[in-house]
Amino acid sequence: MRILRTFSILTLATLGLGLSACQKQETAQQDHEKPTETAVKTLVIGFQKSALNLLVAREQTLFEQQFPGAHIEWKEFPAGPQMLEALAVGAVDYGYVGNTPPIFAQAANKDLNYIGYEVVPDQSLAVVIPADSSIKTIQELRGKRVAVQKGSSAHELLAKTLEKAGLTWSDIQPIWIPPADARAAFDKKSIDAWAIWDPFLSAAELDAQAKVLIQSGDFPKTYSFYVANPKVVQAHPDAPAKFLKALDASDQWIVKNQNVALEIYQNSTGLQKNIAAQAFSRRSKPSPVRPLTPEVIQAQQNIADLFKQVQLIPNNIQVQKQVWTLSSH
Repeated sequence: MRILRTFSILTLATLGLGLSACQKQETAQQDHEKPTETAVKTLVIGFQKSALNLLVAREQTLFEQQFPGAHIEWKEFPAGPQMLEALAVGAVDYGYVGNTPPIFAQAANKDLNYIGYEVVPDQSLAVVIPADSSIKTIQELRGKRVAVQKGSSAHELLAKTLEKAGLTWSDIQPIWIPPADARAAFDKKSIDAWAIWDPFLSAAELDAQAKVLIQSGDFPKTYSFYVANPKVVQAHPDAPAKFLKALDASDQWIVKNQNVALEIYQNSTGLQKNIAAQAFSRRSKPSPVRPLTPEVIQAQQNIADLFKQVQLIPNNIQVQKQVWTLSSH
């Protein structure tokens, strides 16, 4: 009986060792069979002329350092909504937009991922009026013609302004035009007010003596965003972190080389030096680029909820669903 028991124990131990070895071999085989992520061959980046971190990253070839061997393409857009249209159809892989365009895009069921953010400076957006305007308060916007790029960050600023003034969208005459056309209308005084961002804001202040009626700093902190096409993120899950690393390196370079950064900004925008200098001076230094935090996501969700409340978007959206995080990839 003792011999049988000893034999059984030895048999089980041998069997266990055999199974363990098989499992290790299978695991090793599975690990070996896991597909490795392919290198990024082409990177298409959407930008606006005032997106300084992107401009410097292009000038200093910082994306080439993070994506060696990749062909980097740059596509310029007049504002965020146009850039997100391109991103949704796969014409752009990554881009930079204000807080509002992603909300309109998500409400329209367009694909995007939030991958990083920057804090919007207090004086970088404003509602402005002509120098000789009789308007003194935001309540006096009632019945007035107010220009704004639909779906832009200025759209959100105007929405908050109306809410603060106790007005609705039906109380004003929104003029939905892009910045260049709005500036022409402002100069001709065919509009009464204009919701706009830098550097167009600085140009209006210095060239046309526009007066600021209310600005972004009069409201809680808000953010601008770096976004990506979800299909690109899925194909290259390590790429967003590399993209943000290049941008953060760009921001650090700007802090250390402000005179050269200003020249890059001026050359990109084509602005007069004094206008470029004013817009540049309003930029936070540093202005680090980071993955989204719960605080940032909630701030963006608050905007989405406001837009649904005032019927600027047709349905409720959940910002969190579109947020890329390091832990989820």
